[in-house]
Amino acid sequence: MPKLVISLTDSKIKSAISMQKKSFEKNIKLSDGGGLYLLLDRKGGAYWRFDYIRPISKKRATIAIGIYPSCTLARARAKRSEFRELLAQNIDPAIQKQDKQSQCRNNSFRSVADEYRKTEELESSTQRRNQFIWDKLYVAIGEFPIDSITATQILEVCRLYERQGKTDSAKRMRSKASQVFRYAIALGLCQFNVADQISGILKVGKTKHRAAITDEQKLGQLLKNINTHAGRGDIAIDYAVKILPHVFVRPGELRAAKWADIDFKNRTWSYTPPKTKNQTALQHIVPLSDQVLKLFQELYCITGYTEYCFVSMRDKTKTISESTRVC
Repeated sequence: MPKLVISLTDSKIKSAISMQKKSFEKNIKLSDGGGLYLLLDRKGGAYWRFDYIRPISKKRATIAIGIYPSCTLARARAKRSEFRELLAQNIDPAIQKQDKQSQCRNNSFRSVADEYRKTEELESSTQRRNQFIWDKLYVAIGEFPIDSITATQILEVCRLYERQGKTDSAKRMRSKASQVFRYAIALGLCQFNVADQISGILKVGKTKHRAAITDEQKLGQLLKNINTHAGRGDIAIDYAVKILPHVFVRPGELRAAKWADIDFKNRTWSYTPPKTKNQTALQHIVPLSDQVLKLFQELYCITGYTEYCFVSMRDKTKTISESTRVC
């Protein structure tokens, strides 16, 4: 005659845990029937376990369910029903659990973000600046399945930096997280962009605008000051500072200027801006005034043997640093 197992109740469990904490003698199993039991260890811990016979090998096996009381009696019984249903179909619950864990790892925020980043067409300098943002997001939510992350989790990690006065970093973290969620939605990995739900909650930092010089007298004085102070640093930087006010291009585009793109005969500088290279691929043609043409001719005598006009004096294969102040 099979042994009769009396089902557990919360009061019975709590009473047994209380007694176990006093005795500390040995581990105790509180059975609920059908392979489900609560293991009380000598340290007072309570762990749900499920014993079963593997479908193929016919060997006994045990699978962990959760820790009481965070995993309730009702939830443990629901898992038991789920496992018994799998066994009825000759499916091993442990293997099923491993498959789900593997799927969660593949669908983690980190793995989805890594895939998304491969689609970005960014300059290497921009990628380096973004790495700080990605590192912080990975530490906070990187290992969570993308569809389990909440808006509150995103808000908490952003506010860590917001409280430090780093409002720009907080906004960029939210923005990058939002891009990953949009990518995940397109792949069918989640349904909602939870990062967008906090877009209006984060603080907006106070921007200190640097007014442009619009007075012609002051502008003229600035150009005189540039010429007066020239020659005190790297010569390529001196020429960059002198040329920039005349050509109206981005500092990064000026740094990357190549001698092959300078046409002395037709007095032009033609190049394709990196920001539009993959979209329009149209050339940007900069006419060279008498002053600029003369400066480029002088600079050619110094760096004309290299690929770049404003070459680094430390490494002739690279341009002057992006951190160089040329504006």
